[in-house]
Amino acid sequence: MSKLEIINLEVEVDGKRILNGVSLSVSSGEVVAIMGPNGSGKTTLFLTIAGHPRYRVVNGDIRLDGESIINLYPEERVQKGILLALQNPTPVPEVRLSTLIVAMLNKRAGKHITDPPTPQMLMQMNKLVTELGLKPEHLSRGVHAGFSGGESKRAEVLQLLMYKPRVAMLDEPDSGLDVDGIAVIGRAIAQMAQEGSAVLVTTHHAEILHYVRPSRVIVMSGGRVVYEGDESVVKEIESMGYEKFFEKVNAK
Repeated sequence: MSKLEIINLEVEVDGKRILNGVSLSVSSGEVVAIMGPNGSGKTTLFLTIAGHPRYRVVNGDIRLDGESIINLYPEERVQKGILLALQNPTPVPEVRLSTLIVAMLNKRAGKHITDPPTPQMLMQMNKLVTELGLKPEHLSRGVHAGFSGGESKRAEVLQLLMYKPRVAMLDEPDSGLDVDGIAVIGRAIAQMAQEGSAVLVTTHHAEILHYVRPSRVIVMSGGRVVYEGDESVVKEIESMGYEKFFEKVNAK
């Protein structure tokens, strides 16, 4: 059982304060959805948790199972089981997707990253490629090199499903996807939670939550958590928009 805790987190980027005292938590088997207008701090929160060096924590803490990870390098956080699927990942044409996945799994297992994959690894990888709607040739291509937006989203989710992280963060995994793509990604997120990952996912839409039943929905604005509720919050925001939703929250 794992638990990620964000405690009164304040973060600056290039000297500008972006997060202003964010607190939340997520435990194994949970899906917590984070919503908010553009610029509310959702992506900054994820990149800070992942350890991006540009994002400077000026107050607060990030704890995994009670242990602070604030001073850990990004690769150390990955080794502890914290993985982030980016909204717009950077292509790495020099590294094959299959090579990256095998290196990640070998590193976690204490092997040399260039050790050959086990038959079980290959079997699982090919199974998931089919389930996610990718093609076997995607595995032999450079990471995100020449991938469409939907293919990149599926490739990011493939890495998460193979790694089985303690904490999985997905930044707008449904953006730019068609109905079929949303269904595939939504079912994959639900699978991660069922397999024991603690899942944080940002979204602007309700469609993906037809496949994922979040235990909580957190709404951010101005770098703060301004509301927390159940999945009915998503429908409320979709029907009235953020401006009227915030007016309603502030009137209480």
